[in-house]
Amino acid sequence: MSETDSTKVAIACQGGGSHTAFTAGVLQELLREWNDEYELVGISGTSGGAFNALAVWYGLVTADAEHSIELLDALWGDLAADTIPDRITNDWVVGWHHMESNGYPFPQFSPYQLPGSQLGKNRIKRVLNRHIDFDSVPDLCGRETPELVVGTVNINAGEFETFTNEDVTPEAVLASAAVPNLFEAVEINGHYHWDGLFSQNPPISDLVVADVERKPEELWVIQINPQTRAEEPTSLEEIADRRNELSGNISLNQELRAVERVNEWIDEGHLSKSDFKKIETHRIQMGREYHCSTKVDRSPAFLQELMDLGEQRASEFQASK
Repeated sequence: MSETDSTKVAIACQGGGSHTAFTAGVLQELLREWNDEYELVGISGTSGGAFNALAVWYGLVTADAEHSIELLDALWGDLAADTIPDRITNDWVVGWHHMESNGYPFPQFSPYQLPGSQLGKNRIKRVLNRHIDFDSVPDLCGRETPELVVGTVNINAGEFETFTNEDVTPEAVLASAAVPNLFEAVEINGHYHWDGLFSQNPPISDLVVADVERKPEELWVIQINPQTRAEEPTSLEEIADRRNELSGNISLNQELRAVERVNEWIDEGHLSKSDFKKIETHRIQMGREYHCSTKVDRSPAFLQELMDLGEQRASEFQASK
């Protein structure tokens, strides 16, 4: 997938729970149509986006694009609620979140009080270990392999924290998806970590600080949360939806503005082109609105709908380039 004169590309995958099945569809379509015009030099992700980024990276460095596509299918197939007990639980969780966002009074519980939190973490960890040989990851990292970045937030230090390449462990990926009101924090190196949705969503700065010869010339952001809405949110449901979307976009927009500012400084001659490279940014957006409660919906039909939409948006993106 690389040529010396190819355009270097980095892909950043925004988090958003089950909605990141959309990202899986985008990545699968991009990989199907990939050619030597582009070289992937980095891929990052937060929360569900981290699952997708890891699957793509691992498939590429161990085999090829086809293997990445197969891994994405297998990963989401295992995460889907495909048994009767799991489907009942899934419907209950989605319904609970929907009513809660509409202001229905429900008793509040900490994830540390509920057995489902640990069961959910264990399931995700089993799925990850089933498809990814984490012990081999350090040996697979190298100068010519894409940069892999997973975003979390360090609760104790009060800082964004990313895990890159050989530091991407099952715990790091679990931490990136540890939504505070659903899962217990994940301890890594003596510090506790929560969902990366609170930090870099998705991580971008780690992708663009590489040596100039490996720095991306294009950054493709797969964006889950709608950037704009025409109407004012007035109901509790609408307010909850928009608040959820904004929380996922704030860090993204800040990082993209930083990239744009560097581009301006290069154009103005304040930065040397021998040390810095302009980066063209593109967004592949979902472009469809779903209730925030569906971010916990793992029903196979809904996940497939999102993956199909992702393939469609990727095709539209490719046609526009």
